[in-house]
Amino acid sequence: MTVSTIAVLDYGSGNLHSATRALARTGARVEVTSDHKVALAADGLVVPGVGAFAACMEGLRAVRGERIIGQRLAGGRPVLGICVGMQILFERGVEFGVEAEGCGEWPGTVERLQADVLPHMGWNTVEAPENSTLFAGIDPDTRFYFVHSYAAQSWDMPTPERLASPALTWADHGGKFLAAVENGALSATQFHPEKSGDAGAELLRNWVRSL
Repeated sequence: MTVSTIAVLDYGSGNLHSATRALARTGARVEVTSDHKVALAADGLVVPGVGAFAACMEGLRAVRGERIIGQRLAGGRPVLGICVGMQILFERGVEFGVEAEGCGEWPGTVERLQADVLPHMGWNTVEAPENSTLFAGIDPDTRFYFVHSYAAQSWDMPTPERLASPALTWADHGGKFLAAVENGALSATQFHPEKSGDAGAELLRNWVRSL
């Protein structure tokens, strides 16, 4: 049986240790790295992220992480973003009135949630489409762990030609927002699968199996 190799991109932001442990429990061989050759050669690349959109993008550019993501996707090589690692895949983010440019792999803007209580912190259900790979075999009433105040809240522009039509998963906290996107080789979750217990472990196994 072939063991998948996973590179967790280290760009100075992210829950690296818990993400690495959770991925290792899937049976994959996991390495935390900012080395381009290692990140490009791995079967899967995970882009974690914690903190502010602009700061994460600054750290990503410092290790040329946006190029790694782009090169992998150009070759159809799987990438999984987690939390702010999902947000930076969009065109831009707006925090406290300041706009920052993202990786631009997906259309749209990451903005503050329209909720009375922020951050959105805790367990929440999601609405996954029937054709989802990430949520295959996971009960629709399952809750996942979120910690965020910002998210992409719409998908109303054409998908880039190099990526497949997206499977969109939604959640609600003061209004609908994207909880996950599956778009050919590029997938991401706004919640933290590595902090979501058995459900998160199953989602990560589903992703690793798809590599």
